[in-house]
Amino acid sequence: MSELGISFDGRDPADLVLAKAEAAVRHGTGSIWLACHLFQRDPVATAGVLLSRYPGADVVLVALSPYVLHPVYIAMAAATLNEFFPGRVSLCLGVGAPVDLADAGIDAPSPLGPMREAVDICRSLFSGEKVRIDGKWFQVRDQHLASGRQDLPILLAASGPKMLRLAGRAADGVVLSAGASVEFLRWCLEQVTADGVPENFRSHAFIYAAVADEAAAAYDRVRRPLAVTLRGRHHTRNIEMAGNHLDQDAIVRALASGDAELAESYIGNPIVESHAAAGTPGMFVARIADYRAAGIDNIVLASIRTPAQIDTVLSAANG
Repeated sequence: MSELGISFDGRDPADLVLAKAEAAVRHGTGSIWLACHLFQRDPVATAGVLLSRYPGADVVLVALSPYVLHPVYIAMAAATLNEFFPGRVSLCLGVGAPVDLADAGIDAPSPLGPMREAVDICRSLFSGEKVRIDGKWFQVRDQHLASGRQDLPILLAASGPKMLRLAGRAADGVVLSAGASVEFLRWCLEQVTADGVPENFRSHAFIYAAVADEAAAAYDRVRRPLAVTLRGRHHTRNIEMAGNHLDQDAIVRALASGDAELAESYIGNPIVESHAAAGTPGMFVARIADYRAAGIDNIVLASIRTPAQIDTVLSAANG
């Protein structure tokens, strides 16, 4: 099974990150995707460690937000990594998780314009040339990166129709949210390609993954991440397109009260079957094939918590 990545969400301690990366590389995983969640571990620092330790692994920074970091700094960080590890780094830009932004006192109004400017600034700076951009939100005044030209793919994390279309027009690839149904992914790709895409454009999707001898055990592993993700109102269309109903408000209340088990209880088997790749090895492989048939070029496996689980999932994928 070609082109599978593994995502790390920044919640794991350093020793577990290294053990999981070792397991992923051992199975020939092509890329490690390091998420940027506020208050968790820094993906840029982690990327430097993993790129040094595992010469066969590429790293994607996901999804650095211009609401948190100025696009100039984002470009500096990615370009510096690529200078040390040429051709092994990709950059994904994104608005950021609304809850995380709110907890840091950061507003993210009207994201389309800032994201457009952030993509333009990063791409221009990666050219190595002197850049002048007088944007509404960000400016660069006759400066260039000291690292010179750096060839880095720029991806855009998107879920709404306008941001999806922006990804197709302005980025080298789109990154689609975990918890997506096959039906929602098809709709997303329709939006992405509505205005045409560059020749080498790639689609990437985060997929919650779990494999066990008994399907029920695998299902249980993804209920909590599905609850956390699907509570968001921007997933209403995703849920409805799969033909499901989910009491998102009840999940929000349960998580706010600290009752994760109650939140999980709302994630019934039909939700798991529609919004994850979980089950026995055969069920998992069949579900990944469904996602690929929807038009996804690269599957990024998410919510895998231990090296042993990585071994089990990737053994099924490669078996």
